[in-house]
Amino acid sequence: MATTVVLFGIALFASIAGAISGIGGGVIIKPVLDAVTNLSVTEISFLSGCTVLSMAVVSMVRNRKQPTKIESGRGTMLAVGAAIGGIAGKCIFDVIKTAFSGDKVVGATQSALLIIITMAVFIFVRNKERITNRNVGSRPACIFVGLTLGMLSAFLGIGGGPINIAVLTYLLSMDSKTAALHSLYIILFSQAASFILTFATRAVPETQPVYLFAMIAGGIAGGMIGSAVLRRVNNRMVDNIFCVIMILVIVISSINFLKFIQM
Repeated sequence: MATTVVLFGIALFASIAGAISGIGGGVIIKPVLDAVTNLSVTEISFLSGCTVLSMAVVSMVRNRKQPTKIESGRGTMLAVGAAIGGIAGKCIFDVIKTAFSGDKVVGATQSALLIIITMAVFIFVRNKERITNRNVGSRPACIFVGLTLGMLSAFLGIGGGPINIAVLTYLLSMDSKTAALHSLYIILFSQAASFILTFATRAVPETQPVYLFAMIAGGIAGGMIGSAVLRRVNNRMVDNIFCVIMILVIVISSINFLKFIQM
């Protein structure tokens, strides 16, 4: 019972923060579960992916009537790429998991990538006023961007995370709230594709159903609360929340990396 409550609380907090900042919540859920539970890497990635998917669905539905909208052209191409990338990322995860039996290599790789990506994004966000953004508009380029982000999302089990925001801001010249919404759109398609592949290949890891239900409930509740808060905050507040989360992720992922290499 205690574990179920903890999982619900983690999913709720992460999904609120994820819906506000557009990072999806998985970037918090994945490293925190690695740190505070004894669940396997595969089980954590699955639970995190399901939670993030539920949060993304709720957030997109609740934001559909807001002034900030998904761009029909670039947004659609990002979604197509994200779906393909979601499948690719899941396949890469399975290959590494099979090649290196046990959680050590996969867990250490995920933690190291999270540290590198998060630090790079943090530096970008703190200095973005001095960086000249691009304005990519071609369909092939948008598909490639979505594919890359979706692949990282599915492999890391984080639902997109901070890299989505940085890439969308830099390459597509989106402001913080627009990037957050498009990030959730990418997360929705990449995680949905990864989720479908997991069931189609019968690769669903063993887990307690109550854990899954608790985290999905936390994801739905967090998505509802976070999307409501997002409507009331400005771009600067979104950026500040984003940076606090980045620092938290770097610290926890560093601890997890040391844990995995000592296993």
